[in-house]
Amino acid sequence: MVSEKRTKICIIGAGPAGLMAAIFSAKTGAETLLLESNKTAARKLLLTGGGRCNFTHIACVDELVRAFGSKGRFLRHSFYQFPPELVRQFFQKRGLKSKAEDNGCVFPATDRAGDVRDVLFTEAKRLGVLFIFSTKIKSIAKHGEYFTIERAGQKILAEKVIIATGGISYPPTQSVRRAGPPTGSTRLGAGSPSRSGAGDGYKFARHLGHTIIEPKASLVPLVTHESWPSELAGASLENVKISTIIGKKKIVTAGAMLFTHDGISGPAVLELSRLITDFLPPFGDTLRRSEKHPIKIAIDLAVVSNEAELEKMIISQIGEHPKKTISGILAEFVPKRVSKVLCRQLNFSENLPVLSRVEGFANQLNKNLRRKLLHFLKAVPLSIVQTRPIAEAMVTRGGVNVTEIESKTMESKICRGLYFAGEVIDVDGPCGGYNLQMCWSTGALAGLSAGQSK
Repeated sequence: MVSEKRTKICIIGAGPAGLMAAIFSAKTGAETLLLESNKTAARKLLLTGGGRCNFTHIACVDELVRAFGSKGRFLRHSFYQFPPELVRQFFQKRGLKSKAEDNGCVFPATDRAGDVRDVLFTEAKRLGVLFIFSTKIKSIAKHGEYFTIERAGQKILAEKVIIATGGISYPPTQSVRRAGPPTGSTRLGAGSPSRSGAGDGYKFARHLGHTIIEPKASLVPLVTHESWPSELAGASLENVKISTIIGKKKIVTAGAMLFTHDGISGPAVLELSRLITDFLPPFGDTLRRSEKHPIKIAIDLAVVSNEAELEKMIISQIGEHPKKTISGILAEFVPKRVSKVLCRQLNFSENLPVLSRVEGFANQLNKNLRRKLLHFLKAVPLSIVQTRPIAEAMVTRGGVNVTEIESKTMESKICRGLYFAGEVIDVDGPCGGYNLQMCWSTGALAGLSAGQSK
């Protein structure tokens, strides 16, 4: 027998946006029910920031808007209503202090993502939010003034619905390691957190009349046509600059980089992926088109110096250490393991001294070869043919079309009483706490708007 339950607000998804929406909804005094397909709340949140949870950024509102590109204007009002400083105050008032690092990223002082989740869950429970976990929603429909949410054995009637189901991406579990970003080498397996509800938000929104922009991987490792990066899987470079040109637009990103079993990853690469994903086929699609016309990138391994300065440094090294090998010269700029592989890409013998007197190799690193080495250090070429699977992305690009959502309330323009929050919306930003800030801001605005709405 199917039971019936009534509530004013029903929120679908207990991720960051859903939890914040529930808190702000309940603060208005509105009866709030939150449904979640997983056994616990905010499981993906625990993976963010390498398990430390980079939950916002010190950027001002205008900087946040610019970071989200063409979608920034849509987010402006929500950012003004609940900006980073108020997010930090929210957590501090509930006992969790935060710290800003030199790059502007903000983490909990405890360096534990679980503490961020616990603050949200505890506050929602304190305000009377009712949680139902491990529940599969069959359908959502609008009948007159009420939404009907069907789940196993129960029909829920709600005056307002907030869809905050997130995207369909979920970083590999090994990315929880404090040391750094996902390697792109691990797919979700049996032991990974469930994403059984992933994509349901798109289905519900489409059924209620909304347009869904095709979901794509954003902030995801990239696959190269060249195989040599696989020889360096796990090796990292602390500071590189990556550049490419698409059409007439030059794209440049900078930061740390990591080699993977089929390409590259790390902060600089993840940011690059966000800017080129629309021009790449997803993982598993045929490579024929992208292999014929890959996206050519150049990696600067010596960001702090130009070629003239580098040449002086190399000449100085040769003068001081004439028996040094060519791979040893390269090792001044990159890890030794990387230098050996790069030597082979240059067709240089890694063990050959730079001033060898062996017949045929006198003054081995002459001016022409130095220039070749210098140019290579400043522009290591690679060809990007596709992204890793969307399931391995940190963020999903695509989702509910922003032109169909009221930016000042997060309410649907198509189905009144329906609201959206977080990654289910077609907005995605760079690494560094921007995407979680978007979840807090849109979640707070949706919850407040729904709770205050008559």
